[in-house]
Amino acid sequence: MKAAWYTKTGKASEVLNIGELDDPKPSIGEVLVKVKTSGLNPSDVKIRAGARGDLQFPRIIPHSDGAGEIIDVGKGVNKNRVGEKVWIWNGSFGRSDGTCAELISLPEIQAVKIAENVSYEAAACMGIPASTAFYGILANGPVKNKTVLISGGAGAVGFYGVQLAKLFGADVITTISNDEKAKIANDAGADKIINYTNEDVFEEVMKHTNDNGVDRIFEVEFGKNLPINEKIIKQNGVIAAYGSMAEIEPKLPFYNLMFKGVKIDTFLIYSIEEKFRKKTLDGLSELLNKNSLKHMISKKYSIDHIVDAHEAMESGNTIGNIVIEL
Repeated sequence: MKAAWYTKTGKASEVLNIGELDDPKPSIGEVLVKVKTSGLNPSDVKIRAGARGDLQFPRIIPHSDGAGEIIDVGKGVNKNRVGEKVWIWNGSFGRSDGTCAELISLPEIQAVKIAENVSYEAAACMGIPASTAFYGILANGPVKNKTVLISGGAGAVGFYGVQLAKLFGADVITTISNDEKAKIANDAGADKIINYTNEDVFEEVMKHTNDNGVDRIFEVEFGKNLPINEKIIKQNGVIAAYGSMAEIEPKLPFYNLMFKGVKIDTFLIYSIEEKFRKKTLDGLSELLNKNSLKHMISKKYSIDHIVDAHEAMESGNTIGNIVIEL
């Protein structure tokens, strides 16, 4: 099979290889998927660059997300699954072989059936971007008639977050940094859009909520935004955070948050509890199959241009999802 891989960390142009590898075979409880699309995420380039430490395996086929068709099954898997169109999650999490290859064999639960009308490009965005948004918005209870602040509503995750919060009945506020991103957030359905580069987020949130603040915050920059978030979060509110790159070790205003009864839910989508995983898989697949979600595919690359794809992700200039076509 054709695949991309690396055996050491470093720059994309220096460590990524493209060539032929042996075809995998499905083990007990696994399915063999012919990959059509591989979703590229920031975590993929960070791992390849060495930001997460030494490699877990001698050789890594990158990328956790993807989509394709089941062409074979291992012992213990219903043979009727052959021919299913699926989306893939955690393809490379704790595993050596991810989705940036023509074939992948993995536990059958990690290949989620989708309808025939769903595009492979959209399906490749379900693993990290859409799943992170689904968990972050809904894991702490219903959002109907609640006010939700979504940090970075034009990002790959935030774009899904805005849509999901609206679909489930929330009043949605989001922050962005320029006019182009404001249009994206508006397209996702945000009720209030705040440009944090030239507007006071605290004042705008309080104005929109009649000085009541917000019930939930879905946060990509926990540490950096904590000084504002501790002021605008309501009594017994929830801050669900999936990132804090700008301030990796933030100082926590514990007593202010404690007296407000604020719950802080930090999470890594790769390893959420199984009960939430099932809800996420089922919920996203239903929305995907009903065409209830918009998708923001910014760029598509062939596997031969995997280096260009990684460099585009690292540049920080790409808005939306990057997909590799196989």
